[in-house]
Amino acid sequence: MKRNIKIATAVAAGALAIGGVLAVGPVTADPGGAATVAARTTSQSMPAYGRHEARHHGDDGVGNRQHEGTCTGTALAAQGTLTAARKATLADMAEEEKLAHDLYTALAARYDVRVFERIATAETQHLTAVRTLLDRYDVTDPTAAKPAGEFTDPAVQATYDRLLKQGEDSSLSGALEVGRTVETDDIAALNKALSGLTAPDARQVYTSLLAASERHLTAFEHWIADE
Repeated sequence: MKRNIKIATAVAAGALAIGGVLAVGPVTADPGGAATVAARTTSQSMPAYGRHEARHHGDDGVGNRQHEGTCTGTALAAQGTLTAARKATLADMAEEEKLAHDLYTALAARYDVRVFERIATAETQHLTAVRTLLDRYDVTDPTAAKPAGEFTDPAVQATYDRLLKQGEDSSLSGALEVGRTVETDDIAALNKALSGLTAPDARQVYTSLLAASERHLTAFEHWIADE
């Protein structure tokens, strides 16, 4: 059985858990200014797996049974107060989510494995969630109108260029190591951002991003172990 049928992430098709709901649809601000999470779970028919694939599938927390889709919504938590430093961190989060998305999209085009494609989809949802906070706190979006692979922060640009070269110039194992590096760095950044953070809505989104990154890291580590 081909390796690329393995489901490699616990967020299935890029679900972001906010307030106990899997948010697969975009996170948007309503016309009245109150941000809402348009949470949508999609029906997914999981294919039959052999022992090898099912082991990884289950370890990633997805399960191999069919998930029934529902459409529901939950309000984003109340707005708090962000210092200038916290707003700068929020802008950094947008660049980090875009970096992950753009890297995984590029690597998905090079390697015939689904882990990159599926997690790239998740990163799209994560960036949407961060952009909702940017809008709510009137912070300039550094990723706005930026094409794939281009970033506002020179340090982020250098990191992207280095990791892309590593992923494209090496074997699949090297590309998977890139994924592990990105998720490890994201986890560290999110833990730091959450330390002392009091704004309820920012804590809600960051906590969800952290849980997703931990699942993504687990997915990459399963693939690396199997190489």
